Amino acid sequence: MATPGTRSFRHSLFEDAQALITGTLFVAIGVAMFKQVGMLTGGTVGIAFLLHYASGWPFGALFFCINLPFYWLAYRRMGLPFTLKTVAAVTLMSSLSEALPRMIQFSGLNPWFAAIAGGLLIGAGMLILFRHRASLGGLNIVVLYLQDKKGWRAGYMQAILDASILLASLSVVSPERIGLSLLGMAAMNASLAINHRPGRYLAI
Repeated sequence: MATPGTRSFRHSLFEDAQALITGTLFVAIGVAMFKQVGMLTGGTVGIAFLLHYASGWPFGALFFCINLPFYWLAYRRMGLPFTLKTVAAVTLMSSLSEALPRMIQFSGLNPWFAAIAGGLLIGAGMLILFRHRASLGGLNIVVLYLQDKKGWRAGYMQAILDASILLASLSVVSPERIGLSLLGMAAMNASLAINHRPGRYLAI
């Protein structure tokens, strides 16, 4: 909690830029690990995974298009700076998700390791973005809005929404992969629930 006399500090443009790059890169690597072993996750990333597995269309393009309808809510509820940073993060994530397979390859990736390490990487990346007033669009915008307006923990809300998406994916992905995906989501959302609390981080 903030102590009396504690001041908050505004992030500089450089700080925001490095956070967008670092946070998005963490998420993209975690997503690449999930994709390698046929896992899913929640949010618009999970929806893009489902459509990618079902249709074979490029994940990056699907992720970019799915997020388009959410930008209006981001602008109306969270403001222009948040929206612009979110658009930048989503665009970078879409590009990285297609470029990373040409930069890194996992020749022997253990699915259990991928679930835990990938989930922690995604959670850490999202935490960086959240603390710089950005997101990866979609349901992240709804979750952050509910935390700001209602005080509901972002990690808990994300977990509920993500679990709903996974349950809807049983017709596309095997139960074993769903189980691993739940483990990955637990790692991701535990990181958010523990570390992302209103008032704990004072820079804006």
